[in-house]
Amino acid sequence: MTPVSLTMMDLQRSQLQAHLFPGDGNEAAAIGLCARRAGDLRHRLLLREVHPVPYNQCAVRTPVSLTWSTDILAPLIERAEAEGLSIIKFHSHPNGYRSFSGADDASDGDLFPLLHGAVEKDVPHASVVMLPSGEMFGRSWWGGAFEPLLMINVIGDDLQFWPAALKSGSKAEFMASTAQIFDEGTIHRLRGLWVAVVGCSGTGSPVIEQLFRLGVGVIVLVDDDKAEHRNLNRIINSTTKDADERRLKVDLIGDAINRAGLGTTVIRVPRNLWNPETVRAVGQCDIVIGCMDTVDGRFLLNLLSTYYLQPYVDIGVRLDAVPDGPDKGRIREVCGSVHYLQPGKSSLLTRGLFTLDDVAAAGLRRRDPAAHNRQAKEGYIKGVAGHRPAVISVNMFAASLAVTELLARLHPFREEPNGAHATTTFSFASMELMNEAEEGSCPVMSSHVGKGDVRPLLRLPELGGGA
Repeated sequence: MTPVSLTMMDLQRSQLQAHLFPGDGNEAAAIGLCARRAGDLRHRLLLREVHPVPYNQCAVRTPVSLTWSTDILAPLIERAEAEGLSIIKFHSHPNGYRSFSGADDASDGDLFPLLHGAVEKDVPHASVVMLPSGEMFGRSWWGGAFEPLLMINVIGDDLQFWPAALKSGSKAEFMASTAQIFDEGTIHRLRGLWVAVVGCSGTGSPVIEQLFRLGVGVIVLVDDDKAEHRNLNRIINSTTKDADERRLKVDLIGDAINRAGLGTTVIRVPRNLWNPETVRAVGQCDIVIGCMDTVDGRFLLNLLSTYYLQPYVDIGVRLDAVPDGPDKGRIREVCGSVHYLQPGKSSLLTRGLFTLDDVAAAGLRRRDPAAHNRQAKEGYIKGVAGHRPAVISVNMFAASLAVTELLARLHPFREEPNGAHATTTFSFASMELMNEAEEGSCPVMSSHVGKGDVRPLLRLPELGGGA
């Protein structure tokens, strides 16, 4: 059976914690409805709604037991059946007991076969326990037997991940120095993570190098391009032989990761992002890191991560040179930015990186270059750019900022809260490092938070087909 994980937003976790721990020391319950990324390698439940079980509908509430009326389930089962949603039962262990109790086993053993029969869809359901600290663990039911949830994670200014098992003392020797800075819990969370890196060249290559040497468990490499001599100056581990043979970038990087033998699993996706299979592969991951310079690609990643409840780290680098005159070619600015984006919060659109008109123009260029060129000549499209210069030292600096940003979210260590660091911008011309706080939400993206698999994918006809 495909392993199952659960993802929710921090606002939902707060809502659950407030209801499950009202302060009286007794257990409480809530029901969740989930959309999904029905992957072939892992199945991600995406929490859409939380429905508290009213305290007055509970016949028994003690520190170690709970019985409640199932009347609340009837309309939720109807919704789940009509919309193909999964159902989650949440309840609390106020005494901090870190396992399912005998009473939980008996209750779940009665409830979940009934849920599976009532919701006539081939979907998993789950039972989750929350502890007073907010930590959660759970198990899924898919019509046969209970299996531990592979991972439960919460997305917010901070990132919380609880893998199914945290075995102390099992870290590899190469991770020991990392553990001196970050606790063992962070190391095990890294080992349990699935991270998609979209774009494996300029900033993507050093991002990938850092991720697998930090011990990330699974890295999904996305790039349909092949190695050329002109980009050997920025792809770590690439050789002239790779360029001569026009090897796929995902293969030369994937082979290097495997040669290192550090335990990271590599999934290679040698396809363009605007491909349904690529979207499905990226949607199975916990975290997305975008190393692309195309407007439409960055827009798509922002939308994809919104649908599938994924934190999205976007990296951009720019080198500006004087275009003409006596100083032609002189570098006047070397700068870049790292954006941390959460579903339902601000987006690359609201942060002013591009507009929907820019997205449309980039899409036209990708689908119909001739039509794009005509519109550019007629003045309908602005800001048309050719190949941009790339310098490996600048790319590595930006990549390091991005990976350190991810670590700061997994193990907060900054003086300010992480919400103050939604955007980090650097300029080598002025030698500045600037931060901007999270602010507002995106009217374009916010209505799609956690919708998961839909038809067509991401509601974009271009992606066609179903989930």
